[in-house]
Amino acid sequence: MSTQSAAHWLLLIHQLPPKPDYFRVKIWRRLQSLGAVPVKNSVYVLPRSDQAVEDLRWVQREIEEGGGEASLCEAEFLDGLSDDEVIAAFRAARDADYQALAEEARRLAAQGRKEKAGTGAGALPRLRRRLDQIAAIDFFAAQDRAEAEAALAELERRSLPQSQPASSETPKKPRAATWVTRRGIQVDRIASAWLIRRFIDIEARFRFVDPARHRPRKGELRFDMFEAEYGHGEGRCTFETLTLVFGLTDPALKALAEMIHDLDLKDGRYGRPETEGLGRLLSGIAALHRGDSERLEQGAAALDALYAGLGGAAKLR
Repeated sequence: MSTQSAAHWLLLIHQLPPKPDYFRVKIWRRLQSLGAVPVKNSVYVLPRSDQAVEDLRWVQREIEEGGGEASLCEAEFLDGLSDDEVIAAFRAARDADYQALAEEARRLAAQGRKEKAGTGAGALPRLRRRLDQIAAIDFFAAQDRAEAEAALAELERRSLPQSQPASSETPKKPRAATWVTRRGIQVDRIASAWLIRRFIDIEARFRFVDPARHRPRKGELRFDMFEAEYGHGEGRCTFETLTLVFGLTDPALKALAEMIHDLDLKDGRYGRPETEGLGRLLSGIAALHRGDSERLEQGAAALDALYAGLGGAAKLR
């Protein structure tokens, strides 16, 4: 039985002018970036979706404006090429992409072993962006994605300074504690307060203080401020420190930690595509709301949505 229902394919059938050569290369690259695969000379296929229709219409317009001809149609494979064979072609194309990425990551990791730690660190953001780009056009779950992710994880392990918490035991999570941080909260403090209330101390109370006048009180816990119990250290932002200390290993939280790291430390270590958008959103919240409680409330709603979008929805229910 076919794994793809009838008329759920889009075909772009085109004829390009013989010259200039760069135009043919441009169209080929555009189709590659969309994840389209060739089924015949000058015939490319994509799974049918509203986004694919829009994308291929733009390519069709480019071809026609460049002096070529193009037709876009929905199709059902009745004879000859089967749906399963087309799906196999998509998986093979993405497997080739994943394998090339994994090979580059392994090469950089090996180079780092021969030379010095940190050799591949500069390539990590680029490789992570490339992995995200491939995953976005991996319509049928190609099997080599896991290999690419493992190679990137190994490159990161070898390239970046690693550290462990002072104790191998995860400390008991506080309950209904008073958590103190600097007033005028921005990215790391908004995200850290959200993390505390969502995953560490659901009854947490927050105080936002002037650090020059603040005098520590018995039992309070400070974060992201001078002499705080939880703050920056060893290349980590406060959000990362909290996830490390309290043993929070949720992949969605790890992705958020990478974004907060890049926004707060500005070293471009991870280069996730969502980072800039999250930074602009949290900066906008800070610009619209002067009060720290309001900033936290609005920021928490935004982080809830992003966390759910990263696959953590079930844990917010």
